[in-house]
Amino acid sequence: MTRIRTFAIALAAGLASSAGHAQQIQPKVTLSIDVPAEAAVHSVTYGCGDGISLPVSYINADPNFLAIVPVEGKSIVFASVISGSGARYAAGKYEWWSKGDDASLRDLTRDENAEPILECKVSPN
Repeated sequence: MTRIRTFAIALAAGLASSAGHAQQIQPKVTLSIDVPAEAAVHSVTYGCGDGISLPVSYINADPNFLAIVPVEGKSIVFASVISGSGARYAAGKYEWWSKGDDASLRDLTRDENAEPILECKVSPN
């Protein structure tokens, strides 16, 4: 049996003018995905060094596997891509790769041997 679940994702877009000053507006966008009843949504908090806490939400609804990762203050929706090991997700120029308790965020526009932007580990509860 299939049912519809709705996931709301905030995306930044556009500029508005208020009293002569430009300001960013952040509309809400709703993404509806047909998912099986056994679909799962879970959140994991990672510690990424220097006191950085990174909350990541995973949406596992075969055939859609998504991760919502905050990057530079914005929630970005990553889609799963082929991985030889672990779970790998991509969004624009970014790659989020998790395996066991470890995860990393990379900027794919950098040199392929560049260090990850973040190297993270699941935070203990």
